[in-house]
Amino acid sequence: MSLKQRIIEAKVQALQDTGVQKPIDIKAGSYIEREAQYIAEAVIDTLTEANFTITQLKAPVVVERFKTPDQPVNIELETLLGEYQPVLKLLHKIGDPLGVGKLIDKLEGEIEKAITPLLEGGAKLAGLDLGKDSGGLEAHGYVYIGEDPESEDAFDVEDEDGQRNFTTVRLLPEDGGELI
Repeated sequence: MSLKQRIIEAKVQALQDTGVQKPIDIKAGSYIEREAQYIAEAVIDTLTEANFTITQLKAPVVVERFKTPDQPVNIELETLLGEYQPVLKLLHKIGDPLGVGKLIDKLEGEIEKAITPLLEGGAKLAGLDLGKDSGGLEAHGYVYIGEDPESEDAFDVEDEDGQRNFTTVRLLPEDGGELI
């Protein structure tokens, strides 16, 4: 039933409730029909100008792009010594009996001193630049207003029933008061 028809019926009911017994004219162009038309238009105009507030919303989020800057990476000393560590150990085994162990220790100390500045932030991990269109990004999450559903599994907005159940928009009384 249209808003206009509901207004006409409400006016007829009010007239009957107050004792009007004669036939009430509700034909097109009658006073009641014209007034109902104007009231319906005023209600619709007011509602289309109203600010509504989302009081409940649960929806999945689609991440289209994810980009990070380059990240500094710390490196372990053993990693930087890499293939030279067994050589230094072998030199120690050979050098200690020959009396050159201190010289090998000094060599190892100099190598460590040279590479120590590289240990913290000594390398860069290239930043990520992923997009859903390139097939390089899959992310899951949700946005909510109202009570946190705590998991995407707690709601499904794939169909109209889910959208109705997990989305609510209301005209709040304090906002409605401004419309009167």
